[in-house]
Amino acid sequence: MTTPILSAERLSATTLLRFATAGSVDDGKSTLVGRLLHDSKSILTDQLEAVEQASLSRGQDAPDLALLTDGLRAEREQGITIDVAYRYFATTRRRFILADTPGHVQYTRNMVTGASTAELAVVLVDARNGVVEQTRRHAAVAALLRVPHVVLAVNKMDLVDYAEPVFAAIAEEFTAYAASLGVPEITAIPISALAGDNVVEPSAHMDWYGGPTVLEHLETVPVSHDLTACHARFPVQYVIRPQTPEHPDYRGYAGQIAAGVFRVGEPVSVLPSGRTTTITGIDALGESVDTAWAPQSVTIRLADDIDISRGDLIAPADDSPAVTRDVEATVCHVADQPLSVGQRVLLKHTTRTVKAIVKDIPSRLTLDDLSQHPAPGQLVANDIGRVVVRTAEPLALDAYADSRRTGSFLLIDPADGTTLTAGMAGASFAAVAEAAAPAADDDAGWDF
Repeated sequence: MTTPILSAERLSATTLLRFATAGSVDDGKSTLVGRLLHDSKSILTDQLEAVEQASLSRGQDAPDLALLTDGLRAEREQGITIDVAYRYFATTRRRFILADTPGHVQYTRNMVTGASTAELAVVLVDARNGVVEQTRRHAAVAALLRVPHVVLAVNKMDLVDYAEPVFAAIAEEFTAYAASLGVPEITAIPISALAGDNVVEPSAHMDWYGGPTVLEHLETVPVSHDLTACHARFPVQYVIRPQTPEHPDYRGYAGQIAAGVFRVGEPVSVLPSGRTTTITGIDALGESVDTAWAPQSVTIRLADDIDISRGDLIAPADDSPAVTRDVEATVCHVADQPLSVGQRVLLKHTTRTVKAIVKDIPSRLTLDDLSQHPAPGQLVANDIGRVVVRTAEPLALDAYADSRRTGSFLLIDPADGTTLTAGMAGASFAAVAEAAAPAADDDAGWDF
């Protein structure tokens, strides 16, 4: 079995989908990924032979496809996923970057990492167990991170005799829960990852199901990578001043455009100072251009010599984000040490890092009924809650609902650099869900 050879022309004509798998322990995530790679002929012969040999050494008659993604020695010995495993594969219709995330509660933070850049999340459920707490936790994280498409894969249908009522009950419960979180699109698919039912090929055992297989859905789900319609944002990463005989007066501001389009002659504001000026030039790949767009890496030249350094944000003068020192956000706490009121932290937003203090933790989310536990005092590992942070210097943040790039931040331990918390500025997903009913027909309002 070899990987299909796709020409550069065919690959360039296909779109890219980033997706993550999630679910509770032993729901079959790694087996699903392995089956997806195996049945789509996306693994090499030597990889399959290594899996077959490892399976035989463990006394298994058939290849354990989960070993294709569980690469750590501890993962193979315990039969679990610990770290995020990334896999890259392609079909004739689309290219994929897959993040296989762990199921244990203590590794929920790894799911945050995998889903932070995903456009689709596959949440697995064991058909025998139904929706459990970790299923709800992963659905909440997907909603919190504004993942626009969620697939509910009801796995191990072979162990419940492929019963349609079992699938229907689980799908109804999960869909109602995810919709209450504001997830805009939910697709439920009954599968057996071990037997291959409805993963790549349609199942002969579930003629009552007329929807797509997992791969068919992954190949056809609409995704948009067009960031040009979003609010234009350019975080400055580096100031270029050669001061050479050839370029004695050159002053450029280098970085990657986070969103939107910038044009020569456009009036812009530099934040947080608020100074305004005009773009006089844009350099990309050593050449001057009139227009640049996300996610290009460019150097922008301005009409005025303004005090600009790493961490400043350049935005259109008539479409700039608000500048504030009081950040209200929904967060997922990812560190083993708790986050407490009064704690001093570093806040990293795009290319800017500032000192900050946790002023308040108004609430912690209860996953069972989505209620808010008021004034918990602290957040522990894998908690989702609301925080209020006061920064030493002003920041230019967008709401995370408007931009996943310039609306997100990290809280860091100043003592050792440990990442403590992943934050999303602005209203929580629950508030967004209440304000607007989920729309399944387009991605309006979802910046990814």
